[in-house]
Amino acid sequence: MTALAHVPTSTGRPAGPPPPARRGRHRLLPYLLLLPGAAWLLLFFAVPLFQLAAASLYDPSGSLSTGYALTWAFGNYPDVLQAYWPQFARSFGYAGIALVLALLMGYPLAYAIAQKAGRWKNLLLVCVVAPMFTSFLVRTLAWKTILSDNGALVGLLRDVHLLGPDGRLLATPIAVILGLTYNFLPFLVLPLYASLERLDHRLLEAAGDLYASPVQTFRRVTLPLSMPGLIAGTLLFFIPATGDYINAELLGTPNEYMIGNVIDSAFLVRLDYPQGAALSFLLMAAILAVVFGYLRRAGTEEVL
Repeated sequence: MTALAHVPTSTGRPAGPPPPARRGRHRLLPYLLLLPGAAWLLLFFAVPLFQLAAASLYDPSGSLSTGYALTWAFGNYPDVLQAYWPQFARSFGYAGIALVLALLMGYPLAYAIAQKAGRWKNLLLVCVVAPMFTSFLVRTLAWKTILSDNGALVGLLRDVHLLGPDGRLLATPIAVILGLTYNFLPFLVLPLYASLERLDHRLLEAAGDLYASPVQTFRRVTLPLSMPGLIAGTLLFFIPATGDYINAELLGTPNEYMIGNVIDSAFLVRLDYPQGAALSFLLMAAILAVVFGYLRRAGTEEVL
């Protein structure tokens, strides 16, 4: 073995293990490649997060004119939770209902594009992402026009008696939920499409050969294989929808405000930085708890 290790190669160099210095550089290379991303996260995520945590513990009696003192006021958290728990519940409720609506529309759409669209696949994908080429604010303002009291949609619903003569959609929870569903639907459809597009048709044919009904084939084959895209899509939809405030601001009234509207008001209107920071941390903690619980449950069901 020793003799073979020193047999000259075609380049004239002896074949053998690389020198120790070279091996050390190879081991360090992956960590060096991580440095730009780690520096970016440290500068634009970790540092602001630390500053936000400190702001949440400021003395609530302070102000921009008199200054804030770090008094470790942990009482800010129960105070804001007691004052704004309806907005917290409303945020998760609206986001959850919008997620259900998005799943009912997005899963069939992603399946049709991935498995049935044929040469129209690219065109349909462009149609899914085309609204994202426009500003989020402009899209939401367009829904304000669509749902207006004098719009064609409300007129049609009144004609078929689904709305009363004075019924309306704008400035209601329905309008906010529809806006959330529309604005974040592509974030659900695209990961689902990526999973369904890789679906092996032979597995579906095998399920049919084993006398599985279409419902059984979907439940036992299609749905489990699309679970990675489904999990990613639901998280990409639910997380920004919970913290959104534009839809409630433009399509609703203060009665429909979500926790994002309260945080926006605390920082930019009332200039109450301790309250805004505490609300932000509570929202982040609640979303993380929901996400980890969902991932744990989804992982268990996937194994089963």
